[in-house]
Amino acid sequence: MIPGSVALVTGGNRGIGRAFVEELLSQGAARVYAGAREPGDVDAELLAAGAIPVRLDITDLDQVAEAAETCADVNLLINNAGYFAGERLVLTGDPRAARQEMEVNFFGTLNMTRAFAPVLAGNGGGAIANVLSVAAMTPTPFMGGYSTSKAAALWLGTIARAELAAQNTQVTSLIVGSVDTRMAAHVDGAKEDPRDVARAGLKAVARGESVADTDWMAIDARARLARDPGRYERQLARLLDVQNLRTGR
Repeated sequence: MIPGSVALVTGGNRGIGRAFVEELLSQGAARVYAGAREPGDVDAELLAAGAIPVRLDITDLDQVAEAAETCADVNLLINNAGYFAGERLVLTGDPRAARQEMEVNFFGTLNMTRAFAPVLAGNGGGAIANVLSVAAMTPTPFMGGYSTSKAAALWLGTIARAELAAQNTQVTSLIVGSVDTRMAAHVDGAKEDPRDVARAGLKAVARGESVADTDWMAIDARARLARDPGRYERQLARLLDVQNLRTGR
């Protein structure tokens, strides 16, 4: 479905979102809207490639409604915009952080899904792809608020898939591991190229998958979770000690 499609990518000005915009254009999408809180953040290279900037803060209902009106030809919505506070869930230095993560990662995705469901229905059904995280699959203590919000978004995708089936709208949840973006700049070890993640994500959408692992870390995490969920949970909990050493907590 990618060649000839009309897509909107939220958070399309950098990181994984930018990679989706680039990959969609390279695969022959007819039109690609790049959502960004500041349209000027969509740089000249993306504009030259054909991206159309759209002012879009997914937590702002007025901007979401305006985007649905402006992008009324969309048949592929990629909910990529997200927020990572880097804070603990309980023993936090900022009690507002988890609320903001939930506001963006869950409610923002819900705002977009609600606004674009009728748009997609009017254009034959189309598809929604939600860019999630390995942390959505299993509680991840060192990113507690983020993990919680992404898990909520995973359930959102499942429920939206059921609700929107009658209008022939496909909903795909994309599980993403460690990717070479600004969010993972502090993370040691191998990191996936954002274009490879975008490419895998679009293949999953084209195949009509419900949930898809996009990279080696997501595949490995799912295998560890299936093999011994208790052990994997303890391994993730021990990463708090690593974080303590780095932050001095």
